[in-house]
Amino acid sequence: MKRRTFIRNTALFTGASSMSGISNIYGNTQSKTNMPPKIKPMRLNKGDTVGLIAPAGYISDNALQDAIENIESLGFKPYYTNEIKSKYGYLAGKDEVRANDLNHMFENDKVDGIFCVRGGYGVARMLREINYDAIKANPKVLVGYSDITALHYAIYSQTGLITFHGPVATSTFNEFSVDNLIKTIMSPQPKTVFTPADDSDRGSDFDTYTIREGKASGELIGGNLSLAVTFLGTPYDVDYKGKILYLEEIDEKPYRVDRMLTHLYQAGKLEEVAGIALGVFRKCNAKIGSAKGEQTLSLKEVLYNKLYDLGVPVIYGLSFGHVENKYTIPFGINAELDVQKQTITLTEPAVL
Repeated sequence: MKRRTFIRNTALFTGASSMSGISNIYGNTQSKTNMPPKIKPMRLNKGDTVGLIAPAGYISDNALQDAIENIESLGFKPYYTNEIKSKYGYLAGKDEVRANDLNHMFENDKVDGIFCVRGGYGVARMLREINYDAIKANPKVLVGYSDITALHYAIYSQTGLITFHGPVATSTFNEFSVDNLIKTIMSPQPKTVFTPADDSDRGSDFDTYTIREGKASGELIGGNLSLAVTFLGTPYDVDYKGKILYLEEIDEKPYRVDRMLTHLYQAGKLEEVAGIALGVFRKCNAKIGSAKGEQTLSLKEVLYNKLYDLGVPVIYGLSFGHVENKYTIPFGINAELDVQKQTITLTEPAVL
């Protein structure tokens, strides 16, 4: 081989190897397609034992008592270990403590379902400590929202188990939230329809409006926007292709919402979805930008700008997120989104 040809070929090979290395470091940002088979948990019934865990922020004694009373009001028997009272800075114990408590609840035959007591921060830190084989072998209902989105992504991506974006045990268990919880995890029908609560008196954050009309069908995935973005390029990412993506957020200025949606778009995720159902983005409509006195786009302007041109149905203001009136939305169940009717319809039961 001539020296010049050898040098050119070597350079090409080195460049290809470098790009491969970069890909291995940062991961593939396209949708994960080798998902495990879907697993539905058994429905919960009155009299069942429900395990309480704190996989994120720590919980006070008073809040724990509230959680116990809420679970009892549903007709369940609350169960928890001493680990739920652990504290480590802003966390409910060190990573292995919180993960072990979660593992214990899945491995314990006397526990029928699991409720997280609160969100906060910290679930993503413990994902490598979770026993996914035990979860797969002992599928159970698991409910929570906000930072618990990390568990929904991780458990579904690693095991295929359907989990539930719904109230934590310290949420407001009002009639709307309880009714939606019961019809999702206790008394499922062949079709279950979610319609918005009447929160018109609670301010513009709660307005329901169309970003793009239409209908869509596909599996439901999503949760808190900040958490969804953090899983790009990780083993806990999920397939977005043909899915109905549901998102909610709290206390993020419009430019931050813009940045996160841009991240999902540039990762190729938003171009793949069949439709987008937005919950309430509470306290996200700042009057100023990133510094005092700066002009800003409104939240509505950001959402239209980032989502309308996707060409799929998009609606804002459905009843989920950091709000009192909540749906209990299964992660991974087939559903239909109807923007005109402002509904999400589960087209199959989420539990057995």
